[in-house]
This record gives sequence, structure tokens and C-alpha cells, in this order.
Amino acid sequence: MTRRTLIAVPLAAALALAACTADPGEATTAGESGTTAEPTTPAPVVSEPVAPAETAVLAGETATALSAETSRTFFAAAPLAVVGTPETALQASSLALTLGAPVLIDEPAPAGDEPAADSATADATDGAADQDGDAAPDATAQELDRLGTATVIAVGDADLAGSEGVDVVPAPADEQALAELVGTDLTAQAVPEGEEVAAVAALDPEAPILLVHEAPADDATGETTESTDGTTATADGTTATADAATNDPTQEASTSAAAALPPSERPEPIADGVVVMSTGETVQAAAVANARTAGAAVQLVPTGDPRASSQTVQETAANAPEVVVGLGPAFGDAGTLAWRTSTAATGTELPGGGQLALPGKTYVALYGTPGSGALGVLGEQDVPATVQRAAEHAEPYRALTDTQLVPALEIIASVASAGAGEDGNYSAERSVDQLRPLVEAAHENGQYVVLDLQPGRTDFLTQAKRYEELLKLPNVGLALDPEWRLRPDQVHLRQIGQVDVAEVNRVVTWLADLTRANNLPQKILVLHQFQVRMIPGVNEVDQSRSELAVLVHVDGQGAQGDKQTTWRTLRGNAPNVRHWGWKNFYDEDVPMLTPEQTMQVEPRPAFISYQ
Repeated sequence: MTRRTLIAVPLAAALALAACTADPGEATTAGESGTTAEPTTPAPVVSEPVAPAETAVLAGETATALSAETSRTFFAAAPLAVVGTPETALQASSLALTLGAPVLIDEPAPAGDEPAADSATADATDGAADQDGDAAPDATAQELDRLGTATVIAVGDADLAGSEGVDVVPAPADEQALAELVGTDLTAQAVPEGEEVAAVAALDPEAPILLVHEAPADDATGETTESTDGTTATADGTTATADAATNDPTQEASTSAAAALPPSERPEPIADGVVVMSTGETVQAAAVANARTAGAAVQLVPTGDPRASSQTVQETAANAPEVVVGLGPAFGDAGTLAWRTSTAATGTELPGGGQLALPGKTYVALYGTPGSGALGVLGEQDVPATVQRAAEHAEPYRALTDTQLVPALEIIASVASAGAGEDGNYSAERSVDQLRPLVEAAHENGQYVVLDLQPGRTDFLTQAKRYEELLKLPNVGLALDPEWRLRPDQVHLRQIGQVDVAEVNRVVTWLADLTRANNLPQKILVLHQFQVRMIPGVNEVDQSRSELAVLVHVDGQGAQGDKQTTWRTLRGNAPNVRHWGWKNFYDEDVPMLTPEQTMQVEPRPAFISYQ
């Protein structure tokens, strides 16, 4: 590495230079005998932040990996950098943000191990070994070299042995000495365990704060133990600093370090529109500091999916991101993060909040088709009364679940018919216009809608496409009812229909693509079943598309013993399916379960319908 040393001129030297002055009025030339040279101060060093061009996921799982990855992502150059250890990551992060410099976390290899780059930073090492077979260079040293760093402030016991040509300035553990080193007041703030990322994200560079770990109290009196970073914090949040000079071989360097630290300025932030999403894991604190220093917005997304909650949806909409950087593997790949963010940025929410239909919600639905009480309770009343009845029907479940309760309507959109009909498919398709009033009324009243297909001799995908206009609405999902899926030589009520899993997966692909293309919240795809043979291979249904929540709805009717047997059999046949539904029949069940009894079914059903 080329040596680049920037030394701040001490004040005493500047005053000495000013002591010799020329006669008034005489012209002087710098360098001539008897002339006075104006005292000079080195220009402040400034990092060079860059905005990433496209959405990315930084998949590192350690503080070392993520700090290096974010440094590469957000900085083209940095004459000054801060290097800390996992134990001093909070101090290093807050110090770096104050100075406008990137921060790297160096985690020394265990004793006896050969140094090697973190797997997540392998692209910075240009290979795992050199031509002679030596171990890859240290990732921290490589990043400092790439940045062109001349001076490093080392916080804690960071191993910088491989950083040749870099001036290393040890950071004093004493708070006052550290403030003198960086040239600004620093107020210490203790951070409870688990809140490190939120604390870094909330820092204001204009009001410098030195973050330190809150040490656990020894007992109820509030006495504290010394933390690994040389500071302690009492239960009330106040901090004390250990004497760094005691038995500290760096004492002399620390106390005289002000002359070796170049003046610095915070860089101009990158343009708006760049958002870094963090799950809030402690190892991401330094990475978040790098993002903040560069000028990116930071958003906490605990699950890695910005669609997951009302809070993350609304924060994403407010941030209006153009480019997103996800920290950690929870965000999936870049493509997944990009479309999930685009969906969340719409701000549209499902009944019950957020943009994920499942898990976290319990649906209680009326089943049937408008205008016909013969097919279920949904059609026994007009539109306003149906919506009201759905709300009343769901209400007893509210006290029985700790999830969000969502009233719902499962509308039979295509009705199995005894006759072939003009198209010969033994299915009477309701038009979009016939269904729209009930769908819109449900939307206005915070209710979810599932369109149920009984396709007869046609296929599910063909019929699903007939209702694309309604399926583009955010609160509308789809149900496939294989009982009414006939082969070309079959008729209803003589045979029980079935569908192979390949046809189901064609619907999965189409509906998931439709959902993603239109930035829609996740949709429920219900698969009705009361015999194993109705969906052979149901355990292989594609559940990889997170645009959808696939749910098997068990439709057995009759005596409760028989219903429970059907439930256990179908669940045992499809162990991969996460979500399950239960149907209560008013006339056929003996007896019909009460809400309390329904919620005792194991596992608890996520979708309960009444017919």
C-alpha cells in the first residue's frame, strides 16, 4: 500500500512560524530570508460516498463481513477510517458517523488459525489464495487499501498488522481524551442489548453521541460490571469510563494522538432515494453507520420482508425508495427484495394490516354465491346484510385468537351445474359485473374475499383468467374446488372430481406473476379437499412464491369423529403445507362446532368458513 500520511499542524508550531515578521509595507516572498510564511493548515480530508446503482442484498452474517460490504457499496475512497472490534462496534460506529468516515469491524482469527477473508467478502480478495498458495489477505486490510486510507482510528484491540503504510491512531478509552482527539464534545449514551442498530440509525451527526453498551447490573442495587469495551453503564443509563492509561502500552500514543489525526469533514450525502433495510441484528450496527454516513436512509425491517407489517409498509411508502440495499440473508436475493419493496411502497394494506395474508391472521368466512341460499349462507341476504352478517359471524372469534381477526367472504364465482350449458363445461360462470357489488362492499368494510372456482370440464387456469379484473384488487384471493373439476366423460354428483398438482401449480405461477406485476399484497390461494385423491401430490404444490399463501381447506362434513379423521389424514398427506382451513356446515355437521370448539382443532385453522 502506498503511504498517504496527513498530519495536522500543531497549534504551537503555527505560532512559532508567525513569530518572525517583515517590516510593514515591505513585500515579502515565501522562502526568502527574513520573510514570514503564512501558517498553513492541511485541507480537511473527506470521504467520497457513492450511491449504489441498483437494489442489492449484502448477504454477510458477521459484523466484519457486513461492515466491509457496506464500505465497498457506499464509499469510493476514504483517507480516514475507523476500525473497531465486535466488542467496540457501537463506539466505532458512532465515532465514524461523527467524523464522516467509514467504519470497519475487525474480528481477529482465533489463536493458531491462519487469517482468511470472510466468505461474504471473498469478492474483495480476488481469490482465496495467491499464486504461492498463501492465505487470502485480511479483508479489513484489503478494504483500507481499496479506500486509499492513510489514517485509521483504532477502537479497541483491532488487529491492523496487515495494514501496511497506514497511520494507526489508538482511540483513548477515556471519554474526554477521545473528545479532544476528534475535536468535538461527545456525550456518552448507553444502549441496551438488542437495540444497537436502532440507536445507530437514530444518531444525529450534528449532535455527536458516543454509544456504549449498557452493562448488565450485578444485582437489584444497580451496581454494574465492566464491559468488554472498557466502559460500564448503570441501570439508569449513565456511564462511567475505565482508566485507559492503566497498564496500557498505547497510553503515550493516545495522549499525543491529536497531532497525528488529520482534520476531517463529513462528506456531502448521496442523493435521496437510497434506503438501507436492516433486520436490526446487532452485527449490522456498523453497516448501518456506513449507510448513514454516506447519506442513505435506514429502515428497520425485522422479518426481512417490507410487506410484513403495517409499520414497515407505511415506512417504505414514506421513504419512496429508488434503490434498496438489504443487510443479511433474510432479505432473499436482489430481485425478491426489489419487488417486495415496490409492493410495500404502494402503501396499500390488507384487511388486518400489512401486506401478508398469512401468517398472523385468522379469517372467518361466509360461503356461498350471491342470490342463492341453496349453496350457502352467503346468498341468503342482500349485499349490505351479507357484509354485516360476515362481521357478526367473525366477532366471537376475536377473543379466541391472538392473531388479527378478518371477516371474509368466499364467493362461488363459477357454479357447478347439472347441465353442460352453451359452452359444454358443466359450469355456470358468474360475470365480473355480477360479483363486483359484493366484492366492493367487502373492501369498503375491511373484509377479505376469496373467489371460488367449480370449473366442471374446463381447467382452473382458464376460469381464473376470467376473473383477472377482480383478482387485481388487493383484497381478493382465489380458491380451487377439485370436487367439481371433471374429466371429459364425467358429470357432477356421479363422480367426485380431482385435479393433478401440475394444474394447480400452473395457477400458482399465473396468480403469483399477476400479483407481482401489479404490486399487489400477498394473496391467499385456497385448495379445497376432503379426500386424498382429490389433489394427488398436493404435498408438492409450489409454495416457493411468496406472492401467495397456499392453504388447504378441509371440507369434510358429518359426525365430528369423521371430520377429525379426515383432518388428520389430509394433514398427514401434506406435511409441507403450512396453512390449513376448516369448514363448519350448519345442516350436515353432527353437531356443528362452536367457535370455542373450532379453535381447539390442532393446529388451529387459519381460515374458517361456514356453509
